[in-house]
Amino acid sequence: MSLVSCRWGKALGVGLLLCLLSVCSYAQYKVDRLILSGKVALHYEDYVLSIQYFNQAISKKPYLWEPWQLRAIAKYYLDDWNGAEADASKAIELNPYITGLYDLRGISRIRQERYEGAIEDYSKAIMLEPDNRNFWYNRAACYMELKSYDKALLQLDTVISRWEKYAPSYLLKAEVYLKTKDTLAAEQWIDKSLQIDSFNANAWRVRAGLALHKEQWKAADMYFSKALHLKPKDAGSLINRALARLRLNNLRGAMSDYDEALEHDPNNFLGHYNRGLLRQQVGDDNRAIEDFDYVLTFEPDNVMALFNRATLLDRTGDLRGAIRDYTKVIDKFPNFWTGLRYRAECYRKLGMTAKAEKDEYRILKAQMDKHLGIQHRWSSNKVASVRKMSDIDLEKYSQVVVDDEAEQTQEYQSEYRGKVQNRNVVEQYQPYVAMAVGVRNGSLSSGKYFDVEAEAFCVKVSKLAERYGFEPPALGNVGESAGVPTNDMVDKVTDAINKTKDTNEATDMLLVRAVAYSSAQNYQEALKDIDDYIQLRPSSFVALWQRAVCGAMSVEYDKGLTPQDAELRKAGVMSDFAKLHDMDRNNAYVLYCYGTFCARMKDYDKAVELLGKALKIDSRMPCAYYNRGLAYLLSGNATQAKADFSKAGELGLYSAYSMMKKQVKK
Repeated sequence: MSLVSCRWGKALGVGLLLCLLSVCSYAQYKVDRLILSGKVALHYEDYVLSIQYFNQAISKKPYLWEPWQLRAIAKYYLDDWNGAEADASKAIELNPYITGLYDLRGISRIRQERYEGAIEDYSKAIMLEPDNRNFWYNRAACYMELKSYDKALLQLDTVISRWEKYAPSYLLKAEVYLKTKDTLAAEQWIDKSLQIDSFNANAWRVRAGLALHKEQWKAADMYFSKALHLKPKDAGSLINRALARLRLNNLRGAMSDYDEALEHDPNNFLGHYNRGLLRQQVGDDNRAIEDFDYVLTFEPDNVMALFNRATLLDRTGDLRGAIRDYTKVIDKFPNFWTGLRYRAECYRKLGMTAKAEKDEYRILKAQMDKHLGIQHRWSSNKVASVRKMSDIDLEKYSQVVVDDEAEQTQEYQSEYRGKVQNRNVVEQYQPYVAMAVGVRNGSLSSGKYFDVEAEAFCVKVSKLAERYGFEPPALGNVGESAGVPTNDMVDKVTDAINKTKDTNEATDMLLVRAVAYSSAQNYQEALKDIDDYIQLRPSSFVALWQRAVCGAMSVEYDKGLTPQDAELRKAGVMSDFAKLHDMDRNNAYVLYCYGTFCARMKDYDKAVELLGKALKIDSRMPCAYYNRGLAYLLSGNATQAKADFSKAGELGLYSAYSMMKKQVKK
């Protein structure tokens, strides 16, 4: 081989290697971008979107553990606990040294009531991180669920000795003693828990349950009231307090509790059944029938509800309906004398004498058999057919119903605990407004968002969008992405920029690509494009607006910044908003975004001032009222917060009513 051909071969090999490295680095960049976009979507609770991003990342690089973990988290918050467990298991297989993976899989198994597997996970997590209090607590709770009470108590002794001010461990120990029927010890540990943390609603609820069990009605009423003050929408506590109030002859209070409980939990069996009994007692027969109708919709063979409805139908004149229900009960329990007597009376009222006499003869024969020592008993199958009742004595049909065993809702300690809807709503400000792709116009104004300059730009680029096949931008909520296709749009706009020979078109599409990046929640790339655009068109109002909003979103999300870099970026966003305000002092959207950013940065006084200015320009902006209400609330002004939440709800932002009820009352 000649020297020239050898050199040529080496050069070709080096060239191929460089090409390969270039392709690999681009692939890595694309996967990193997908993961970053997924993290942002996860941070803003857009779980379905985040799963789509992580799916793409996993398909490209299935050997990376992080996208498996992140997809498991998204599935967990969507209550797909089986899928979360599978993804967490794959992540553990790829990297068995990440403690959080065992916590994630453990809590997913707990939600599926697979406590043995959860114990294994928390045992491994404790080996990796022995000083994590939550792991010890959750393992103890799992032992309790498996009825391994001695092991649970040993675990809790360890937790209490190491973290003596941790109130939930005392309460869990009380629950273990309740399971073992040692109510005296349980009461002592509940008291210790409340001494450490008197604001634990669950502790007051357990304390109230003990008082109810001891028939201490006044104490039960007081303790349930304290629990409901801290956790006002707990249907179980409301129903149990109603029972205590019934025993205290506080019928009005009991009825109020049943009504509120069913407002929060419309399908609650005990609530409908007991409210039906109470309505029957106070003579509200027609509405009592409605409650028993509801119960029988779910349990058509519930003999207690059938008999109560039969007596109500009898009393309101629907004799045939009463006979129908009496017959169903008697078919199940042929020796139920009261039912036979009532049905016979209905037959007589309808003139059906023969059937009435037949029922009366059955009663007489049963009484004679009893006198002779012959008494028919219910079969085990008939006994088992009665559900939701700890007492199947039909002679007690008018007594209120309680659960056979009061189940406590266990609050496991994990960063993944809780559902999305149960997370702290105080920090959930309404979104910023700027240009976006696939926007969902909300209730910020009475119609769609509209701004003259933004509309002019969107109209200008709509022809380019039609020519090159991408979606034109529009004014809408930033941070509420239309979905993964926005990444495809980035590629389409990039191709269009490369193809066009018109400098003005390329410049316009540079801002369009920035909007696509921001809709995909990739704010870093969006800011790069906007900076390039502003260098070419420094007086552009819409570009400066877009940069201010993207910068605001990136400041909040990017927690990896050093304090100095975070302050610099925050100052840049403030500077952009100040310039925008100088350029147009009557733009309500800019003032809204500016005020929202200040609120998120906890500068509540300035936020209140700016949002107030926005509302002077446009008084029909429910999101501005809502965010100002949060700023008032977090600065301690509950009165003004309540007024703003009320106004936001009035204008159609109905979540403001929930905020007003939960947070202002607290």
